[in-house]
Formats: sequence, C-alpha cells, structure tokens
Amino acid sequence: MADTALTPEALLAHWRGHRRLTRRTIEAFAERDLFGFTPTDMRSFGAMMLEVIALTKPVVEGALDGSWHFGRGGGDVEVSKAELLVAFDEADAAIAETLPQVPPERFLEVDAPIPGRSEPVVSTLLYFIDNEIHHRGQGYVYLRLLGMEPPPFYVR
Repeated sequence: MADTALTPEALLAHWRGHRRLTRRTIEAFAERDLFGFTPTDMRSFGAMMLEVIALTKPVVEGALDGSWHFGRGGGDVEVSKAELLVAFDEADAAIAETLPQVPPERFLEVDAPIPGRSEPVVSTLLYFIDNEIHHRGQGYVYLRLLGMEPPPFYVR
C-alpha cells in the first residue's frame, strides 16, 4: 500500500478507535433496553451489535485470505449485556490479531466478498467499518430517545 496514505497500521488504529466508541455505546445501554427497546419496527441495538459481531471475523479472515464465509447475522438471539460485551471483545481481538497479518498488497486486490460486488479489499473493510458506525449512530438515537446522553463521538 505504498501508493496510499492509509497504511494497514493506520487502518487498524482507525478501526479500533471506532470499536472502543462502539463498546462504550453498548455499555451506555441499560440491560433491559439493549434488546428490549425498539422504536417503531426497527431492530434493537443489541440485535444490530450481534450482527456486527457475527460479521467481524469473516470480514477480517476474508481480507486475509479471500475466504469470504458469511453466516447469518445475529438473528433473533438475545444475550445478556455482559455476554454481548465478551463477544464484542472477542471480535475485537480477531481484528487485532488478523488484520496485521494481511499482506499490504492484498488491500488493493479486487475481490468479490458479496456476490455481484467486486472491489478492492480495503473498500470492503471500509464498508464494514461504515456499517458499524451506522449502527452505532442508530444506538445514539435510541439512547437519546431513552433520555440518555450517548458517549462523546470524538473520544475514541
């Protein structure tokens, strides 16, 4: 990735900063609201986080070796807040362990992680990071609807 300002190390640091903020967002929810609060017909924040967790390892493994094996997202499962945080931390550990193993040239290789969508591996990673940010933003709205102040977005 010599032709880009975004190095693998910088991408990892950026992603982990978002992960820390997402974790604090999970922590801000009361146990009962994590899976129990759903404005209108939307999913709970806990369900969205289970989806993010379920996709994390397949995304970093696919970035490493092209084995894009996505299962189903979090589904309709509910876990405790403590269990969700443990799973979140395990997914974060997979990022920290696997992403540095991705050869720099692999980031610019074009791959098709989603049928009909060919793009450089780095674009897939950025898309997945964007998806987590999007769901965290939904969590911020939920917290505000619950009368709570979400964590400051600028503290990573």
